[in-house]
Amino acid sequence: MKQEEKISIDSFDEKRFCVQLSDPNSINNNKAVITHYLHNICNGVSEHYKKQAEVALKEYITFKNGEEKFSLVAEDAINQLLLELNDVPFPIPENYKFKFIDLFAGIGGFRLALQNLGGKCVFTSEWDYEAKKTYRANFGEVPFGDITKKETKQFIPAGFDVLCAGFPCQAFSIAGKRGGFEDTRGTLFFDVAEIIKKNQPKAFFLENVKGLRNHDKGKTLETILNVLRNDLGYFVPDPQVINAKDFGVPQNRERIFIVGFHKSTKVSEFEYPKPLDIKVTFGDIKEKDVPPTKFYLSTQYLQTLHNHKERHASKGNGFGFEIIPDNGIANAVVCGGMGRERNLVYDHRITDFTPTTHIKGTVNREGIRKMTPREWARLQGFPDNYIIPVADASAYKQFGNSVAVPAIQATANKILELIGITNVNRK
Repeated sequence: MKQEEKISIDSFDEKRFCVQLSDPNSINNNKAVITHYLHNICNGVSEHYKKQAEVALKEYITFKNGEEKFSLVAEDAINQLLLELNDVPFPIPENYKFKFIDLFAGIGGFRLALQNLGGKCVFTSEWDYEAKKTYRANFGEVPFGDITKKETKQFIPAGFDVLCAGFPCQAFSIAGKRGGFEDTRGTLFFDVAEIIKKNQPKAFFLENVKGLRNHDKGKTLETILNVLRNDLGYFVPDPQVINAKDFGVPQNRERIFIVGFHKSTKVSEFEYPKPLDIKVTFGDIKEKDVPPTKFYLSTQYLQTLHNHKERHASKGNGFGFEIIPDNGIANAVVCGGMGRERNLVYDHRITDFTPTTHIKGTVNREGIRKMTPREWARLQGFPDNYIIPVADASAYKQFGNSVAVPAIQATANKILELIGITNVNRK
């Protein structure tokens, strides 16, 4: 191989290169197959990805280097790719204690939490292109695509211990039925249940919005629990709403957690983690340096927010923007609606009021600004070495859709202890 000809996952041109696999749709998963294979090359899981990965790697190396062919075991090629995939903030654990899969992975909140506890992710899926970029930058792995597709499910390896999924909430069309496994077809929960049924993991950990409790007058949650308990045979304690603010982050974020244990574990009791005795405020995670002017609101936009709030107030509604003091905690960060406007802050450190973006009006002199994407990351418990490789708009969406890592980690630790995984790392 010529010294200057480097192999890179990111430069892998899937449009110009078509792998001849049994299913033509698999071309969309080429990068995922390669990264999953290489990350598991030293353990038995790699066998699950080997056939497709070898085809992709062989053809790719040939494509990148003209007519000269290289063996798949060529150390220069494989080692170069391995170095690239592990040169990330959160590489795979060297001495992992359990295996898990990460469904509806987003930007890896579940993965970060379970890796901190000594886990190794052996499969991940996420359909959003921008979220995949962020996931790849931090974990060195490209998620597989749409988990509802058969060609994606075929890549899930057997033998993992824990299934994690922050699946979206959907209504089930159930008329006068109890709501069993088959009644959930057409919903994303069905795909989760199908994977649990086939692979029989020791435990699962599901996360959803607080509103799932009352979704469709409670029928949705009732159906989910009926499937998990009666159809799949798992011990599932009553779900609990967990607030991120109780686990060391200054964000009032309530989410429902659902955990379950395979009958072989003989687990029949479970206690969710108790709130930590830690007081954290926005000031603790505030930017140390004054943020760029682009985060400060224009006078015209600020007036629009005031008008909007007054209109709602006149109707007896409390909806509108909110400014979080340094000694307060943020409202839940969400990707839509008033997500950013309900988490404005005062920051009087600004000295240069020259606009850096096209705005109507001038930069406000009250020091009112939006939180930065890094502050949103901290509100969700992501460490500062977590890379944000996307534009601000995508970053807000991704952190708004993510899980609060500390709350996930505290609950996952309880799960692992009950299924016999002890001495886990506690970062």
